[in-house]
Order: sequence, then C-alpha cells, then structure tokens
Amino acid sequence: MTSVTAHDYAWIRSSRLFRYALESGYTLTLVRGVAPAEVLRMMEAEPQGACSGVDALIERQDELLAPGDYWDESFIAGAFTVPGEGGEWSLVLHLGEGGMGMRPGFLEALSAGGRAVVHSSNGGKPMHFFHWYEDGECRTTFEWPTVRNGSTPDALNAVMREVGFELSDREHETGERVDTKAAVLALAERLTGVRVTEELLRDAEYQLGHVPEEPAEEWTSIVIDITDAHGQRLYKEVTRAEVEAASARARADAEAPTVIHGPLWPAP
Repeated sequence: MTSVTAHDYAWIRSSRLFRYALESGYTLTLVRGVAPAEVLRMMEAEPQGACSGVDALIERQDELLAPGDYWDESFIAGAFTVPGEGGEWSLVLHLGEGGMGMRPGFLEALSAGGRAVVHSSNGGKPMHFFHWYEDGECRTTFEWPTVRNGSTPDALNAVMREVGFELSDREHETGERVDTKAAVLALAERLTGVRVTEELLRDAEYQLGHVPEEPAEEWTSIVIDITDAHGQRLYKEVTRAEVEAASARARADAEAPTVIHGPLWPAP
C-alpha cells in the first residue's frame, strides 16, 4: 500500500480539468483485473470507438444529448488501462451531466472476485460520494466521511486518518479542516495503487461506450405515512389501480363540458 496523503492531490484545486469535473459532475471508477472493453460490456454500453484525450471525451458526451433534453440519463463512459497494486486496473471516467453514472449493479458485477473503488460528484450541488466494493459487496461508502455505511463501515478508519481525514466523534464534523476531495483521491490510491494525475486523464486513449438509461422500475402501490404536530399518524397504502382510476376520473372531470345554470327565479 502506498503512503500517499491528501497533500499529494493538492493539484486538483489548480487543475482546469478537475474544476470542470466538479462543476459539471464526474464519476471515476477503478476496477482491478477487468479489461476496459469488458468493463464497458458489463456496463451494458454500446461500443462507440475510441478517442484521444479527455477533451474529446467531453465533446462526445456533449454531442450525446439534444439541446434542452434534460431527462436523458444515458452517458458516455471512457475507459483505459492503468498499472496498480496487484496488476492492471481499468480506469473508467464519466464527465458531465451530473456525474453519478456508476450504478450499484455495475459495481457488484465488476468487483466480483476483485475490487472496485469509485468517487464522484454530481456537480455544483454539491454531493460527493465514495464507494469501496470487494468481491461484489459494498464494504464502505460515504458522502460525508464521519457518516459511513456498507457491510464494514469502519474498516478504512485508520487509513482515512492517515491520508488526512481527522474523524470526529461528533456527527457531520471533522476535527480539522481538510480538503476532503483530495483526501478521497488519496484514499482511492491507497486501495488501488493507482496514482491519478491530470496528465493521466488529459492524455489517455479512451475506449468509449454509450451506457443507456436505467429502466424505470414498475410500481404496484404507494404508501402515505404522515405524522402531524400532535402525533396523529395517517398511514395508507394506495394501489396502482386506485391511482390510475382516480387519475382517469380527474381527466374525465377536467374534459367534461362546463354547464352554467341560470338563476332559480327571475331577477326583480
């Protein structure tokens, strides 16, 4: 394991590329022992050839969406091979349109029998996430480093302190100011042995894939669960059939002709 700390990633604050990533959103994933083409296949991506350099990757993402089409959640992923701890790793980068492109199902499959480490930002909100998957299982994940989840949420605590996090016992606080994004990159390197630099991302030869939108899940009911200020609780489950019937009645009422009745007696 390397001895990298957040200080080694101070460059991100003067980086044009990383500033763009934070403003527009990004997801950077490192997967051990799976070739880039196979990673894209497991992400159900349609092959889109290759491109040289991150600027071309950004252009391909920008070309994907029609102007004003804010509902399309598909994205272009770029992947290439990097050396790391235990052999070769695939680095997968998605930039723009809010980031957050690596779905849990992808990570479970990609880390089966191996390891996957992900960090991301949704761009400008801000929401920043870190995920460590081992053998198909989410071991540690967090948005804020003092509030961790996963099957082993505290397994990385010692390493997190070493890279720069001063974890406090008080929720949502750290003991000292730390560049948490730089610390997250350092934590990812501790787990992968992959040193991410601006030059690495800027000059890479990316294999490209178009990852389609995630299919919407079918729903059968909704639950209304409200407790008022007096402690009175309303709990009701409404089936999909009931919702659709109510919607149909509302549409019928809205489309019905308006009838204006005259007065019941003549005006004086």
